[in-house]
Amino acid sequence: MQLIELLKRIPVLEIHGENTCEISELVFDSRKVTEGSLYIAMRGTVVDGHSFIASSVEKGVKAIVCEEFPENLDENVTYVKVKDSSKALGQLASNFYGNPSEKLKLIGVTGTNGKTSVSTLLFDVFKNLGYDSALLSTVEIRIGNQIIPATHTTPDVITINKILAQAVEEGCEFAFMEVSSHGIAQNRIEGLHFKIAGFTNLTHDHLDYHKTFDEYLKTKKRFFDQLEDTAIAITNVDDKNGNVMLQNTKATKRSYALKTMADFHGKLLEVDFNGMLLNFNGKEFWTTLTGKFNVYNLLLVFGIASELGFKQDEILQAISQLKRVSGRFETFKSDGGIFFIVDYAHTPDALENILDSINDIRTKNERLITVFGCGGDRDHSKRPEMGNIATKKSTLAIITSDNPRTEDPAVIIKEIEAGVEPQNFSKYTSIPDRREAIKMAIKFAEPKDIVLVAGKGHETYQEINGVKHHFDDKETINELWKLMSK
Repeated sequence: MQLIELLKRIPVLEIHGENTCEISELVFDSRKVTEGSLYIAMRGTVVDGHSFIASSVEKGVKAIVCEEFPENLDENVTYVKVKDSSKALGQLASNFYGNPSEKLKLIGVTGTNGKTSVSTLLFDVFKNLGYDSALLSTVEIRIGNQIIPATHTTPDVITINKILAQAVEEGCEFAFMEVSSHGIAQNRIEGLHFKIAGFTNLTHDHLDYHKTFDEYLKTKKRFFDQLEDTAIAITNVDDKNGNVMLQNTKATKRSYALKTMADFHGKLLEVDFNGMLLNFNGKEFWTTLTGKFNVYNLLLVFGIASELGFKQDEILQAISQLKRVSGRFETFKSDGGIFFIVDYAHTPDALENILDSINDIRTKNERLITVFGCGGDRDHSKRPEMGNIATKKSTLAIITSDNPRTEDPAVIIKEIEAGVEPQNFSKYTSIPDRREAIKMAIKFAEPKDIVLVAGKGHETYQEINGVKHHFDDKETINELWKLMSK
């Protein structure tokens, strides 16, 4: 593709050289440039891509997009100056792949909790409705029945456009994408055209990255601020930040709620560990998903599908056929009568939601044993909060390791313990080894008791000192149960 084609819709400040040169690929990592590449020099938090312009020229790049021209310009290379290389990359990637987000209906879901669940549930609902779609989530990337391993919450913008282009080529009409705050802050959704943006909720998370809650809020809001007037924004108005998301958006505004008036209104009629009886906009249906947080997730799915023009009866029928998302309130009962729940809850709000959902269902004759921890190298301030929530809402809380990463697990556990109130001191114990913690929970549990193992959900590894070791909560529970029940 010629450079002039790639530069469409990009505000170019200055250009030096021929704009008709042929470009074979887009590269923002100087180590990957080859002859014929367009190298985009971006300023990162650790490394400035401008310092690798000279080495990229030596490797044979045809053109360079940058925010500052280097002192020595090579006459065989075209230099393009832009205000923000990171933002320009988004439009470059869209142009390079033929603007695929304009050729299908792209739906983005953001918020603290529920992004993965809602995106995956949408993909599954549309499959039940008879449509092949694309899914870009934390857990996996899918194009129809093809599964591509996921590496980031939001992949880089070149990868996103490549996946969307493949989805268009394979006849997909819809794409459902989890939009993280990191992805928004790092301009990974620049140049994408969203048909619908959905907001789940906003609670305490990622403050290791965003530093303040206000900055985290503004980052999420930016997603809605950037929507075009042809888009639709659907927000949870039961969340105090729901309406904040819509303050400056040009998109058509829609709402969903359980507690307040909204375009899409839901009621929880009955709930147990097998599922829920719900009422959405006056229509009753049953789902095998359970927990109040899932009512919100399904209501957003219902709202998005309705806004895409589907009849409410057919949407509810497709929802009632859904299976649970991997690692999200996954339940199984042992032959000894102990009820196990595995969930990804790793924020104070998510942990509280899952514990409240379990406590709403249980008769209080059963004990609730919670195994949980907090990730290392992440927001420290949520640790004591989670310690308080788990000990307050469980019969017994066992504090253990999550993904300690480069931190000492004992230090993380101490910070969690700091939040435990004196009246709950007798309701917890600490076991740094996660396998041993799960073993203790099984040993302590009696028939009909409930064991919640929270924090890792679908993850099949534990990260310790930069090394990922195989660890699967579900696998570990089954293995230990078999060993201990012999």
